[in-house]
Amino acid sequence: MYNEEKIKEYHKIIENSNNIVFFGGAGVSTESGIPDFRSKDGLYNQKYKYPPETMLSHSFFVQETEEFYKFYIDKLNALKFEPNITHIKLAELEKQGKLKAVVTQNIDGLHQKAGSKTVYELHGSIYRNYCTKCHKFYGPEPIFNRELTIDENNYTPICSDCGGVIKPDVVLYEEGLDDDTVNGAIMAIANCDTLIVAGTSLTVYPASGLIRYFRGKHLVLINRDPTPYDNMADLVINDSLGKVFKGGD
Repeated sequence: MYNEEKIKEYHKIIENSNNIVFFGGAGVSTESGIPDFRSKDGLYNQKYKYPPETMLSHSFFVQETEEFYKFYIDKLNALKFEPNITHIKLAELEKQGKLKAVVTQNIDGLHQKAGSKTVYELHGSIYRNYCTKCHKFYGPEPIFNRELTIDENNYTPICSDCGGVIKPDVVLYEEGLDDDTVNGAIMAIANCDTLIVAGTSLTVYPASGLIRYFRGKHLVLINRDPTPYDNMADLVINDSLGKVFKGGD
């Protein structure tokens, strides 16, 4: 089956489904201009003083906070990016009552920016930041604009109330996922009739393991490259998300 036929089949499935859940990874946001992690142009294949996996770990945040924030502010600032056709179409499906939830591995907030309301952010969000001492909340702008540093030569944001170090509410390596978020995602996946998995290599655990909770009718995988779960899917489309989501127009 050629991709054009597969895309038509995808839209037929969507048309006949009323309880859809979307599970997405970094590939959902690449068409907005945000680099993914594991492709040849991704963050993990760029050269830094330390490997990105190290700089995005909890221990590195604690021990090398300044270096962590240099990388975080330079590479994870998604404020300037806008939702693409995939984000927009998903928000429209939610408004129609067909899409019940988005489960995302992304921290860029683009699903909410597009209008989605029910979003389970497995790895947190750049839009939430908290003081590690007094837990005061901060939005993303003061962090990325370096408004809370000791002086213009520093990168580490300091709480304006107590002087504690501020931490982004993102799940770093060595940290566990939030139980409430995971449980919400599991319930949504377990109860839907159609699960669309897109823009993810399905190699990052425990997030990728959530697919095993699906007991519905249609499992659709959309990704440029094959995934370990392709043999479980009812429909596999190896193409760009933008092309697939535009296909119903």
